[in-house]
Amino acid sequence: MDRPDEKADSLIKHKILKHSLNNELSCASAFLIAKELNVSPNKVGKIAASINCRLIKCQMGLFGYRPDKKIVKPVKPGNQNLKNTITDNLVEKKLECKIACDIASRFKVNKMTVSGICEDMNIKINECQLGAF
Repeated sequence: MDRPDEKADSLIKHKILKHSLNNELSCASAFLIAKELNVSPNKVGKIAASINCRLIKCQMGLFGYRPDKKIVKPVKPGNQNLKNTITDNLVEKKLECKIACDIASRFKVNKMTVSGICEDMNIKINECQLGAF
């Protein structure tokens, strides 16, 4: 008899295969799968890696684009509150991906805007929610 986590993993694999193209799964699709199945994005990322499905098109613009891999460009922070919120959430001069996403949502801006501001301020985003970095 299958263990419950094996059944869940099998369902996640099925969804990954359904949403991927040429063994590549976009960050946005991985997050949709996680939300739909009520699992962590990290779980989706781990299972994608286990079946050699490459994560692409990071919503922060940090990886998975061709030909340069990274597409985020520095953005001057226009909103001082946004800049302060980013600065206030740094840990060892880095901003966690989840916190960056939360900040984007809170300020109703694109995730790439937050990562662009981080680029401008020489702040690294770390701890990818999918486990890619």
